[in-house]
Amino acid sequence: MPRPNMNANYGKAKDTKETLIKLSKYLKPHLPYVIIAIVLSVIGTVCMILGPNYLGQITKYSQMFINNNSYDPRPDIIRVAIILMCLYASSAICNYFCGFFMTGVTQKVTNKMRQNISLKINRLPLSYFDSRSFGDVLSRVTNDIDLIGQNLNQTLSQLISSIIMFIGVFVMMLVLSPTITLIAIITIPLSLILMILLMRVSQKYFRAQQNALGRLNGHIEEAYAGQNVIKAFNQEEAQLKVFTGMNSELKYTGWKSQFLSSMLMPLMIFVGNISYISICLVGGLLITQGKYGLEIIQTFIQYTRQLNQPMQQVGQMGTVIQQCAAASERVFDFLAEEEMPVENVKTELLPANVIGNVDFKDVNFGYTKDKQIIFDFNCDVKAGNKIAIVGPTGAGKTTIVNLLMRFYETTSGNIYVDGVNTKDISRENVAKLFGMVLQDTWLFEGTLRDNLKFGNKNATDEEIWKALEACHMDHFVHSLPGGLDYMFSETANVSAGQKQLLTIARTMIENAPMLILDEATSSVDTRTEILIQKAMDKLMEGRTSFVIAHRLSTIKNANRILVLKDGNVIEQGNHETLLAKNGFYATLYNSQFEL
Repeated sequence: MPRPNMNANYGKAKDTKETLIKLSKYLKPHLPYVIIAIVLSVIGTVCMILGPNYLGQITKYSQMFINNNSYDPRPDIIRVAIILMCLYASSAICNYFCGFFMTGVTQKVTNKMRQNISLKINRLPLSYFDSRSFGDVLSRVTNDIDLIGQNLNQTLSQLISSIIMFIGVFVMMLVLSPTITLIAIITIPLSLILMILLMRVSQKYFRAQQNALGRLNGHIEEAYAGQNVIKAFNQEEAQLKVFTGMNSELKYTGWKSQFLSSMLMPLMIFVGNISYISICLVGGLLITQGKYGLEIIQTFIQYTRQLNQPMQQVGQMGTVIQQCAAASERVFDFLAEEEMPVENVKTELLPANVIGNVDFKDVNFGYTKDKQIIFDFNCDVKAGNKIAIVGPTGAGKTTIVNLLMRFYETTSGNIYVDGVNTKDISRENVAKLFGMVLQDTWLFEGTLRDNLKFGNKNATDEEIWKALEACHMDHFVHSLPGGLDYMFSETANVSAGQKQLLTIARTMIENAPMLILDEATSSVDTRTEILIQKAMDKLMEGRTSFVIAHRLSTIKNANRILVLKDGNVIEQGNHETLLAKNGFYATLYNSQFEL
């Protein structure tokens, strides 16, 4: 079993204070409820603070009875006992409703955070998701926000009551005896120093723990999605080793953070016991000197316990606060990611008015600054033409489509649709102009009708069945329980080829003025491919179409074929012209028939 690097540098924690300030902004809209909770906490805490004073009175009445047997202490003791019961009952009721209001506030805060993250996801560029694992993003939305909600609920009301308890008890002790109060609080600076030191050391491990959890979730998500590949290559043991390594790192950072933070409570209790001993010693001497009665010392011991309790609670909350801060940092880091610019004022091209002329002018692009993929790409596509893009793997075929759809922005150069620069058209509007069929199929959990109407919510059942018939999927859908109302899910007994056919039908139903087909028939057999090709030819009639294909036999009827190599168009023309040139395209085409 691999061991984590015990000397790993997990880096310094980010500004916890700034993170908590950002978190407080989410609480601001719910300030009235927070104030009500604070008032209830104040009342409940004051009731608890008054308790030891009345307990001291019971000791006083008992001492009076010992000194004077004619005195009956029972009425006074019963009266004080009733007052104590009322105080403690009031404290319990106030704390209950304080918790009730704070639970509502924390749930509203986490609800708002999830809404903001959901909106943020839709505003992030595709490059963000290409550079991060889905599992890590998912961990921020689920684990981190859940942790924030749980910890806020625990800390807010408790932190308020601890502060009020400390101030109230300190005032009561000063009223009783400034001298003994000085002895009681002399250990507080030591407690604060120990708390600050331990929290500073442990905070970086809490952040590392959340990051390790995000990486582990990312690995699990990928491994689960790729189980067929893992089993096909007998990589179960290798994946287990990777998981074990990540799990060991999570175990180590979790152990380190929890161990360091758990040391706070024992240290606080130890320091508190020193305070008890000091009060007992000094109080005993003062009693023998006749300066104080026994009830005063007993009251002070009770108050000392209550004075140390907030310190111990804060020490205990140190773990919770650090976990909350670490999780909040990850959420706020995500919310601070650079978004795609707002494009509400950009030109709108209505699909019904689009002719379909597309012009690439001097387009250059690289996914990173130091690695360019597309070099001075130029292409003038007339409306209604079918443009095939072919070339070896990594030549830049899919990149051209990504630029056309504005999934990425060109480094330089422009792309025009009917003479309008796509940079002047909003991304949402660009998406409406193109229907897409990708190599990777995607169908969400829901009814088959909802899946097929995904790009056109107004489509009728008649239009849906017409598209299914064109894709030769009508018989298959009729055979499903419920037909179009069949509930589709990841566990549905549908083959990869059938999924691809359904996505093609979905694109037909969308009825966009232009088409992008990225290896649209890669998951179907040859016979079905011929049928689909006929349906796609019918769909592409009168529409500008961009087709990426490795099976070159499927693009023979293209008006123009662009042959890409290393980001450059090295050949272009129709099928017959390119074969006659006996160049790179001819080599690619003939290689399909070589044994």
